[in-house]
Parts: sequence; C-alpha cells; structure tokens
Amino acid sequence: MKPAAPRRFAALLVLPLLAACAASSPRAVPELKPGVPAGYLGRDLPDSRALLPPPPAPGSAAFAQDEAVHAAAQRLKDGPRYAQAARDADLSFPAASDNFACALGVPIDARSTPRLYLLLRRTLMDAGLGTYGAKDHYRRVRPFVVHDEPTCLPRDEAALRQDGSYPSGHTAIGWTWALVLTQVAPARADALLARGRQFGESRLVCNAHWQSDVLEGRAVAGGVFAKLQGNADFLADVAAARQELATATAAGKTPTRCDDEAAALATPVPGAL
Repeated sequence: MKPAAPRRFAALLVLPLLAACAASSPRAVPELKPGVPAGYLGRDLPDSRALLPPPPAPGSAAFAQDEAVHAAAQRLKDGPRYAQAARDADLSFPAASDNFACALGVPIDARSTPRLYLLLRRTLMDAGLGTYGAKDHYRRVRPFVVHDEPTCLPRDEAALRQDGSYPSGHTAIGWTWALVLTQVAPARADALLARGRQFGESRLVCNAHWQSDVLEGRAVAGGVFAKLQGNADFLADVAAARQELATATAAGKTPTRCDDEAAALATPVPGAL
C-alpha cells in the first residue's frame, strides 16, 4: 500500500466522523487524525493486489457481464432501492451504524453500545484500507465516469473519480461488518450476511462500482476478517460487544424504520451475483 493511502481513504470516506465521534470511544485507541480511529491491523493488512486477479479487460466476456449488470441496476434509479443505496453509501457515523441495526436486532450507537460502535468504526478502516493495494495498482475507472452518469451520492463523485474502482471499498467494509457482527451475534447470522450482500449490491445501484468490483470486495473482506482473529484488541471488543448486545436485548431496545428498509431491500438487483 502506498503511504498516502490511509490519508486518502480518511479524506474520501470518514472525515464526517470528526464531529460525531471524537468523544465516543470507551478507551484510548490509535488515531489516523484527531477523532478518526485507526483500524486494528495497522500494517498487517491483506495484500489485495496479491489476493485478487486483475479486473476484467475491456472487450472480455467478464466485462460484458459487468456492463449488463450495470445497465440492469440503473433501471432501479429513483425507486426505494435507489434511496437505500444512497443510505448505504454514507459511511459517516452515526448514519453508517444504522444500516446494520435492523439485521442485528438492536440499535447501534455510541452511548448504549460503545464497544460495538467502536468495533464498526475500527473495522471500517481495516476493510477500506485493505483494498488499496489493488485499487492503486489497477486504477480502474468507475461506471459512472465511463458512462457519464450520476451516482446516488453526488457529493462523493469528485473524490471517487480519483479513486480506483477495483475492488469496492464499500463492499469490503459491508461484508467485513457482516462477518464481524455474525461473530458478535451468531444467532443473527442469516440476516446479517444477507444485509452484508445487499450493502455491496447497493454499489451497483448507486452506479459507483462494477459487479466484479463488488465480488472481489468480498474477497478482501474475507482476508481482513481472517487477520482480525489474531488481534487481541479486536477480540476484546468482540467480547465486550456481545455483553452490550445482551444488555440491549434484555432491555427490549429495538431499531427503527426496519419495515421501510426491508421493503426497499426486497427489490432484487437484476443480474447481481
């Protein structure tokens, strides 16, 4: 990974954390900059360039499949699934943690579940940064640039134009979160893993990624999750998050707007794998 990748990723995805999260951590953790926590893995990230094959070449059958899924996904524009894709695109906190609350069955916030909240913030950095070996090497152009179309989150477009499409960082983050939350709440595994897949598919609807970007984002997440199993701080936060989950469940705390989310996600993304 190039030395500038952590700074560039922080600027692209998590600067909105600064105002919302500066005082929410239950203990001191390393920071990339004030208010932006570092991941657990530091330099011990999977090498996505070594892990992944090259992206599909223009003119190949695989790229034709990417184009077909792109065209089909754009037919969902302006509907409920598109609105959900825009919510999934926002990686700032606390908005980001809300996207997995319904699948988990309890609200996720800095006050009532601080270690769980921290777990998501730190693994976001590990998963996102884990994509940059391949991103910086291939510098793949995103579909909205190729087709001169908008995305579901226009405020991010200028930064995304300078950020490689392959593999999808959002997908790596969402699938890592699904795996981590399944470790916290094994009984919710089916709902959490389904939500992780849908979170990645939102990048197709959002017009920010090709299908092959999304598929290989999951592969990076698998590598990140495997490495996290050897990190003592991560495992301590998982254990603490389980206790928080039990407490919140016993108190009868439930997330809101889950019916609306379920209705939006019931619309399949045509051709998505």
